[in-house]
Amino acid sequence: MPTRVPDPDPVAQQLRLLSLLVVILALGLFMALPFVLSIGSVVFLPFAAALVLSIMLSPLADWLARWKVPNLVASFLALAIAAAVFVLLLAAVLQPALDTFDRLPEMARKVTQQATQLRGNLGWINDLNRQLLRITGHTSGREVVLAGPTVIEQVAFATPTLVLEALFTLLMAFFMIASRIRMRDHLRHERPINHTEIKAARLIREVQDLVASYMLTVGVINLGVGLVVAAGTWALGFDAPLMWGGLAALLNFLPYLGPLAMMVILALFGLGTGATLLGGLVAPAAYLALHAVEANLVTPAVLGRRFTVNPVTILLAISYFYWIWGVVGALLAMPILLTVIAVFHHVGRPNLVGFLFGEPLFARPPGRD
Repeated sequence: MPTRVPDPDPVAQQLRLLSLLVVILALGLFMALPFVLSIGSVVFLPFAAALVLSIMLSPLADWLARWKVPNLVASFLALAIAAAVFVLLLAAVLQPALDTFDRLPEMARKVTQQATQLRGNLGWINDLNRQLLRITGHTSGREVVLAGPTVIEQVAFATPTLVLEALFTLLMAFFMIASRIRMRDHLRHERPINHTEIKAARLIREVQDLVASYMLTVGVINLGVGLVVAAGTWALGFDAPLMWGGLAALLNFLPYLGPLAMMVILALFGLGTGATLLGGLVAPAAYLALHAVEANLVTPAVLGRRFTVNPVTILLAISYFYWIWGVVGALLAMPILLTVIAVFHHVGRPNLVGFLFGEPLFARPPGRD
């Protein structure tokens, strides 16, 4: 006698269908989000930057408040200290960079001479390329280049907008930092205490601790990298070693891409000022060795497993937010990624496959209530 297959549960089928629709809707919103954030960058970028600043600086404001500093004064001092550090780093880099900018034509000629010398040593490659072009019937054509606005004109046009957005970001960050105590009191006292309010308070505290600890630790490591680079460039006879140290410290906040950009800049400057080709490559080679030690030994030992993030995830986050907001988005990518990781660590990792079959979207993390 054949075994009778039980009828499917209609409630379970409806739940799976609803889960599938929710996943499709979430994927559609995720795909549309970059275009919305990019078009509305005037609104969303200052808000995101202010939110990241408030998360990073709230522990500093709490530390000042423990010394009986009023909340508004502590919030203002935390923001002022961060702004002062950033301005000092920018001043250490910007003014010497402008002086170096005047030497670009001379360095460009030197780099051209070095490239010509290298091309002469590798002339057989050019001969082979010409033979291949003759065989395939390709001829060199003329390229028409349209003149665009200069860098100075672009900076002049963008300065008023940047100033307004920076002021708006700082003002919003100040009010976010100042309202942190009122929000905590609202979660703890003004509403009946239940698991939802307790979990929200824990989540806010965990996100602040994780992001602030990461940025402080990475900032100290990058400061050490900047000091070593400044000492190294001074020993190699580079002009403005503080500029090179500050630039290395700032670019090191951008994982992978920042050190790569620093190595390229050092290579171009070394080739533009060095007497020989090998002499010009000493600085980027030394920086590459320093970055290898810092990235593979110092940073993992200091940060530990708590801050370990998949490199592919980091690069995806940087490219994602760079696509939306440019360089500022790339700088905000790591704090935003850490915030998302802290949220997932608190509520659990999303279980998309299981959710399609009626399971909870977030599995309960071990040790959480």
